Amino acid sequence: MRTLIFSLFLLPLTAFGQTLEACQQAAERNYPLIREYGLIEKTTELTLSNIRKGWLPQLSASAQGTVQSDVTAFPPQMQALYEQMGLEMEGLGKGQYRLGIDVQQNIYDGGNMESRKEVARRQGELEATQNEVKVYQVRRSVNEMYFSLLLVEAQIRLNDDLQQLLEANEQKLASMLQRGTAAESDWQSVKAERLNARQQLTSLLAQRSALRRMLSTFCGIEVKDVEKPPLVQPETDARNMRPELKAIDAQLRLADAQEKALATAWRPKIGLFAQGYYGYPGYNMFEDMLKRTPSWNAMVGARITWNIGALYTRRNDKAKIRLQRESAEVGRERFMLENQMQQIGQDENIMRYSRLMADDEEIITLRQNVRKAAESKLEHGIIDVNDLLKEINGENAARIGQAIHEIEMLKEIYDLKFTKNI
Repeated sequence: MRTLIFSLFLLPLTAFGQTLEACQQAAERNYPLIREYGLIEKTTELTLSNIRKGWLPQLSASAQGTVQSDVTAFPPQMQALYEQMGLEMEGLGKGQYRLGIDVQQNIYDGGNMESRKEVARRQGELEATQNEVKVYQVRRSVNEMYFSLLLVEAQIRLNDDLQQLLEANEQKLASMLQRGTAAESDWQSVKAERLNARQQLTSLLAQRSALRRMLSTFCGIEVKDVEKPPLVQPETDARNMRPELKAIDAQLRLADAQEKALATAWRPKIGLFAQGYYGYPGYNMFEDMLKRTPSWNAMVGARITWNIGALYTRRNDKAKIRLQRESAEVGRERFMLENQMQQIGQDENIMRYSRLMADDEEIITLRQNVRKAAESKLEHGIIDVNDLLKEINGENAARIGQAIHEIEMLKEIYDLKFTKNI
């Protein structure tokens, strides 16, 4: 089949114009989602930076004022004894206040921050690959507009040939009409057919203008003419992995990171702390009972915390991650099946168009011979003008069919390259 494709006669290539590859590259650069790559990267880096700052000392300031219904006091007997000694024990005041600073420094977190950083990195990677999937679809959109424009331009060229052919026959009939060998209705029929072809050209020119504007807007460059891409041999194996499969792999790596993070959630954490405040009462209760004046107070120490609440949901959390993996694998199988079905359909279409193209040139030659014979018969009065128009339209339809078969086969080949990412 591929040998047949390369042996087929192709219409002449457009000499100048935007290539398909250039349009695809321009469209990808112009597509708004391309900016998402930089935003995703910056967001991920900010998230990682915030997590790394978890190792910095954590400072907090507080101010507090309270009025209590009761306070710590000496028993009456001890208070009477102090009075005998000449000491007046006022006791703690019910109004208390403090202005303090608390500093905490983690020295061991059970690997929690490292696991959070890995999850953040994998989340950023997944978002980037999902964005890549959307950007990759730009190639398909460019293919649709590009080959539609190629087909319209081919039809415009064939319409011009048709009008020239009709105009030549119209002039012949005008001469025959002057000699009295043709009816005026015959000349009018050919002229009406030429005017009809001119109307079709108006519609084709409008389609071309719309497609050019759409493709130019989509690509972000001015597209005036497009160049017919070369007829390449479809490769058997894909050289690059489709972005959809990359996204599935990234989803699985994220699930692995999330599962490792579960193991660190319930581990104990060790840290140092320092507290200091200015207020009343202080740490020296006895002095504060003698005089109710604010003082400076400080404390340093170490703390170990162990939140076992994460164990309550650990089993369910692991089950959710397992379901995420299964869903990703199902998505992979579904994509591979659909991709394979697309390749089969595209391979069959390429073979079908190649078989059709094998006969196109012969059909055109035969139609051309019949049309020329009809022109000769009309001059000798053997057939009427309707028979001639029928043969002219038949030849034109054959030429349009050849153009459609060639461009549709080219489109199927480049759609297959899209499907295989080659």
